[in-house]
Amino acid sequence: MDTAKVDRFISGKWDDEIVPQLVEYIRIPNKSPMFDADWAANGYMEDAVRLMEGWAKAQPIPGMQVETVRLEGRTPLIFIDIPAAHGGSEEDCVLLYGHLDKQPEMTGWDDDLGPWKPVLRDGRLYGRGGADDGYAIYGSLAAILALHEQRLPHARCVVLIEACEESGSYDLPAYVDHLADRIGSPSLVVCLDSGCGNYDQLWCTTSLRGLAGGNLTVKVLEEGVHSGDASGVVPSSFRLLRQLLSRIEDEATGRILLDGLHAQVPAERLEQARRAAEVLGDAVYDKFPLLPGLVPMHAELAELVLNRTWRPALSITGIGGVPSLDAAGNVLRPHTAVKLSLRLPPTVDGRRAGELLQAELLRDPPNGATVTLELEKAATGWNAPALSPWLEQAIDGASRAFYGQPAMYMGEGGSIPFMGMLGEKFPDAQFMITGVLGPHSNAHGPNEFLHIAMGKRVTACVAQVIAEHHRASERGETGRRARPS
Repeated sequence: MDTAKVDRFISGKWDDEIVPQLVEYIRIPNKSPMFDADWAANGYMEDAVRLMEGWAKAQPIPGMQVETVRLEGRTPLIFIDIPAAHGGSEEDCVLLYGHLDKQPEMTGWDDDLGPWKPVLRDGRLYGRGGADDGYAIYGSLAAILALHEQRLPHARCVVLIEACEESGSYDLPAYVDHLADRIGSPSLVVCLDSGCGNYDQLWCTTSLRGLAGGNLTVKVLEEGVHSGDASGVVPSSFRLLRQLLSRIEDEATGRILLDGLHAQVPAERLEQARRAAEVLGDAVYDKFPLLPGLVPMHAELAELVLNRTWRPALSITGIGGVPSLDAAGNVLRPHTAVKLSLRLPPTVDGRRAGELLQAELLRDPPNGATVTLELEKAATGWNAPALSPWLEQAIDGASRAFYGQPAMYMGEGGSIPFMGMLGEKFPDAQFMITGVLGPHSNAHGPNEFLHIAMGKRVTACVAQVIAEHHRASERGETGRRARPS
């Protein structure tokens, strides 16, 4: 592989085609079904599908088949089947994954920015979804095109772009089953929906946290009453909710109190966290827009890395039954509701975690209040299998070729439900989980951006790893040997 040629080709492809495509994609408010119940009628998801499908079909990859698969009552899925080329294996397979649905708007965007307003500035493309995860289909095909330009061999490749990831990928298992014969048994899975610790080297994700959560409601009255009349007689729904939350979280430290929600951290992950902390330094925490004087939850950087990757943590991401400050009167409110988002260690079973959460929050309601917990999510995380020597060398070689720095490995705090599903279906597959969501990119939040140079380099690294996958297949190291040229 002529890496300089790959670099030039991919950079040009991004500048001439991919960035303009992503500009149009950002304009589309195709929120995930959890945030847009009328997504089908509104048509925004269809707009995003048509944009990506049209571009993919125009790419000069011989024999490529691009299809939008539509199962009744489910979000669509873009399925791309690319035959092996230049002596690569049809029996072996590389699966590349991404998604096109988006998180909702979120408040707090700068005045000149917005979720559906693409803005190019200082090598960054601002707007919702460009980095999470609109670039995936473009990066995947650009990597394969870079190999074709040099007539480099690669195995058969399958690209899956779903439209339900931000809602927990609940439609994806049906599609994977429906397409099982066409997908085959990939020996390498490439996911472009993860994060990076910095923009200076390739980062690969070794684990993802699971998630359990839903809406917790405490109700004490049929309707609101005068607070001066009722306070001291009727217990506050907010105070009772605080009591319930203290059953599962230490309010002084944030530590989750239920033993069943913790897991032993493997020694390899402890060492990776230590190395990541050494490389990142204060960037472990100052990548977040902290207010002046705010102190992180631990003084040791490696402990902060572990906190966000291997330890359970509770966030309250929404609240109901509470009027805005300018609309609040002297009323003792009838109920308080909060949306719980409980991140789980990668190896904790999500369904079991949801059951533990329900059991602890619903037992012995304080003051006899009406307490309900509607679970919305209960997803198990993912811990990567040990890297094969060929893949570890390929990833590190790609990082050194296109960044001039060694590759780094670290867990991520978020969830990609597809990974756990694939890990179960293809236990012998190897995984390259990477992405462009680095410092200050603020996925899901205001001022989200795509670091364009990072996108180009990640794309180039994927191209080199796919090429090295063919070489490993020839040596029999992927479990399936390539056909002779």
